[in-house]
Amino acid sequence: MRSITALGFSLCFSLVTSGCIDGGSSASESNAASGEDVSAGARSGWRELAPIAGGPRQEHCVVALDGKVYVIAGVGGDFLNTGRVEVYDPRDDTWSEAAPLPVALNHPNIAAVNGKIYLLGGMIGEFPWTAVGDVFEYDPDTDAWTALDPMPEGTERGSAAVGASGTKIYLAGGLRSLSPRFQDTVLAFSSYDVVTGAWEALPDLPEPRDHVGGAVVGSTFYVLGGRANGQGNVKDTVFAYDLSARAWSTRAPMPTARGGVAAAVKGNKIYVIGGEGNEEPGSLGVFDDNEAYDAARDTWQVLAPMPTPLHGTGAVAVGSTIYVPGGGTQQGFGPTDIMAAFKP
Repeated sequence: MRSITALGFSLCFSLVTSGCIDGGSSASESNAASGEDVSAGARSGWRELAPIAGGPRQEHCVVALDGKVYVIAGVGGDFLNTGRVEVYDPRDDTWSEAAPLPVALNHPNIAAVNGKIYLLGGMIGEFPWTAVGDVFEYDPDTDAWTALDPMPEGTERGSAAVGASGTKIYLAGGLRSLSPRFQDTVLAFSSYDVVTGAWEALPDLPEPRDHVGGAVVGSTFYVLGGRANGQGNVKDTVFAYDLSARAWSTRAPMPTARGGVAAAVKGNKIYVIGGEGNEEPGSLGVFDDNEAYDAARDTWQVLAPMPTPLHGTGAVAVGSTIYVPGGGTQQGFGPTDIMAAFKP
């Protein structure tokens, strides 16, 4: 498995991360974990916090629940899939463990809704990876995962853009399989109602995407950047789906085309952080870019870059700070335990 580093393709999900979306964020956090500026230089606003206690991780999901940051599944420093769930508390800059997933997988599609966490598919196996449609619900009160009915046959995928609104979780695009020679990116768009358990097929994405950012602002679901059918085919597109009109439109493109991005929502802005597919010499294939999309104005702002370029991670806002735990430090496989935080 160690040859995976040299394959030259991305292993990251977007996480939303890239395949995740948060819910139930807390507005209070300690100064020790606030992400305050550490310099007046180009990277001000960023700081590093306590590293992931269980060690390096990438291709995982990051969500917020009850003011805490959950790091779920992914690939560890041993090159193996994991079902491990680690929980970061910004109030005291500490980590703890929650009950692991019943299965080990990477590139999961996860959202927090109504006080619970839902996993809707991901990718399994020793590399190359294939998609599965497993669905699980996590209840923090009992610290337990419950298996629910799986995704409809034929819709299984990982690395989708994920968003949540009301009782519904939205999945756009994703991967059915991933190998060095073939990556099956899909157009599929669907929703899952956490109350009724019902799935609904929705209008396809304008173009296939995976390793893509997803976020809901107001009544619009945004799909940002990503790639299609290969690590080199990175995109700067922003697709917007009106949840009321049930139609897609195109918005202002990202300043930097990237796949394997992390995305987090704070107010009316979506922060798109890091990514893969960087062809600049010395970049190791990874981006340090940090760009914010203003959904109200349809404009982009370039912000302070990351101190350590990362891909294959997720981002989530808790209070005034955006947290980015783990990720890959080089194209393909290079997991880290860094816990980065950005305060806009």
